[in-house]
Amino acid sequence: MADIVHEFMVKASLQRVFHSFATPAELNTWWTKGCKGECREGGEVHLYFGTEYDWRARVTRCVPPSSFELHITEAHPDWVGTRVGCELRPEGKDGTRVRFHHTGWADLNEHWRVSCFCWAMYLRILRRNLEYGETVEYERRLEV
Repeated sequence: MADIVHEFMVKASLQRVFHSFATPAELNTWWTKGCKGECREGGEVHLYFGTEYDWRARVTRCVPPSSFELHITEAHPDWVGTRVGCELRPEGKDGTRVRFHHTGWADLNEHWRVSCFCWAMYLRILRRNLEYGETVEYERRLEV
C-alpha cells in the first residue's frame, strides 16, 4: 500500500486549524467545491468537486481539536477505501503542527503521483487562508 503524508506548521490556533478540516463550509474554502454532511464520528459527508467527482465519505475519527479522518466510500476507484485526515498539535506561542495523511492507496500509480502534488497545492491554500485570510476560487486552486 502507498501513503501520502505532508507535515507543516501553520500560524493559527489549534481550534482554527481543526475547524478547517472538520467543517463542511471550511472545507469549501480550500478543498471541495461543495461539502455538506455531519463531521462527527460516524457521520456521512458529501464531497462535491463537480459532476464527475461527486464523492462520499464517513467520518472515522473526530477528536476536537487534535484529530480528524474521513474514510472515502464513493469516489474514483483509486480513492475508495483510502483515508484522508490530520493529526494536529500546538507548536510555539500561536502555531499548530499539521500532520496530514491520505493513506491506503493500493498502488503507486499515476493517480497517486498526481494526488501527491494536488494535496500539496490544496494544503498550501489552507495555510494561506488560515494565516492571511486569502481565498482562491475553486476553479483556480490548482493553478496558484
